[in-house]
Amino acid sequence: MEWYERHRTRRLRGTLLALTAAGGLLLTGCGASDTGDNSRASDASEHNSGFPAPLPAPDRSQGTGEQQDDTDSREVAPSPDYLSTFALDVDTASYGYARRALAEGRLPDPSTIRPEEFVNSFRQDYERPDGDGFTVTVDGARTDEENWSLIRVGLATRSAEQAGERPPAALTFVIDISGSMAEPGRLDLARQSLSVMTDRLRGDDSVAIVTFSDEAETVLPMTRLDGRRGEIHEVIDSLEPAESTNLGAGVETGYATAVEGLREGATNRVVLVSDALANTGDTDPDAILERIATERREHGITLFGVGVGSDYGDALMERLADRGDGHTVYVSNTEDAREVFCEQLPQNIELTARDAKAQVAFDPATVAEFRLVGYDNRHVADDDFRDDRVDGGEVGPGHTVTALYAVRTEPGADGHLATATVRWLDPDTRAPHEESGGLEAGDLDDSVWSAGRGLQVTATAAYFADALRRSSDHRYGSLPGAPYLDELSERAHTLAYRTEDEDVQQLADAIETASRMGSTISG
Repeated sequence: MEWYERHRTRRLRGTLLALTAAGGLLLTGCGASDTGDNSRASDASEHNSGFPAPLPAPDRSQGTGEQQDDTDSREVAPSPDYLSTFALDVDTASYGYARRALAEGRLPDPSTIRPEEFVNSFRQDYERPDGDGFTVTVDGARTDEENWSLIRVGLATRSAEQAGERPPAALTFVIDISGSMAEPGRLDLARQSLSVMTDRLRGDDSVAIVTFSDEAETVLPMTRLDGRRGEIHEVIDSLEPAESTNLGAGVETGYATAVEGLREGATNRVVLVSDALANTGDTDPDAILERIATERREHGITLFGVGVGSDYGDALMERLADRGDGHTVYVSNTEDAREVFCEQLPQNIELTARDAKAQVAFDPATVAEFRLVGYDNRHVADDDFRDDRVDGGEVGPGHTVTALYAVRTEPGADGHLATATVRWLDPDTRAPHEESGGLEAGDLDDSVWSAGRGLQVTATAAYFADALRRSSDHRYGSLPGAPYLDELSERAHTLAYRTEDEDVQQLADAIETASRMGSTISG
């Protein structure tokens, strides 16, 4: 009860204060981390959310098959299409940036809310494979809305520690030193994080550093860390903010530097650290990536985007990472930085799957309609699932990928509901592989709120993202069974208390903050 009372007291003080982060805190070092893993009231006046009341899920089971441009992937799949195909995505930046915005007393822009990144920000306990590739876990639970369930597709790669000796890494850091990076919590945080990570990497790893403001410059060519850490520290310590942001030049120079220092048998990766507020040179992600297309395709160099800053070019960074065969994270404080630079990068440097795609086939005998939650810009044509020329997602060891579906079953449905299949290419041989898993109607839990810890966290994160999206963009109908934010906050706090999971506690605090702000901040 001591744990509960401590968090209850903190909640009574106000979550806004609890979440506020000082961006300029010093990063003192990398510690060990865990790599594992109701009825609704009819009167909105009874709730303190201030967000629009959840709308009933629309019945589009007789859809025409056409989808309007102003809708997202949560539109009901048109009959008789019972396939859903998407490229895997392990980004988490959207959730991190939303928490930063709430901590600063503002609701995040709905355009920055990507529900799949909220869902994928939490550790899951899916069974993991013994070698490279994936396991497929499919489960689900019924919601409070009749005949509607949430079905979760979970994909997991092997644990990072199962790999033994990973291949060496050749990392090219592309650091934004533009004037906007002078804000506390931007360049200072990046500099401190890089310094600590330099001590964490192995001696046979290599590092190069490119800086950019109005122009780009390679300040450190590809350099082995063994015996050269002092030199690398000096370069990092010398990074200072300068002028405007020519992000295109930074990315182009970064890839050229990575190719020049390319190491056979190593994992070659470009790590872009920026607030992505490009204002000079090329600012279009497709144009930037076209200029470095050869380096990406011929040498397999992936892009890892690290976003910083209260003003952050979320759309640009996310598009660069998606098209650059990589992923993005967002760093707002020293704890985030420790996890990203000291845990994620060193442990997950290598890749276990390239161009990974998932396809879920729903059974028309039991499923009336379904919606994929998020993955709006990761759609893949169903016919392209086994076309290995079509781009998918790159995934490394220690990752889990979760996709959540809202599914309306036929009344009294019994039998098979869905089969999920993941397809990927071996990162070395490019040989294709597949793995599948399925779900029966009888295996659905009776309620989302009495399901296992993982499914409850997934549902809570998805409902939260859904509410934030709808805070000022009413094109989005609510997910079935969506509670008001104050109720969702209570459920999240209860879940955090039961699991004693600090990540879930942070989620609960963020939901409570958004609920309180909903009554005073217009969307």
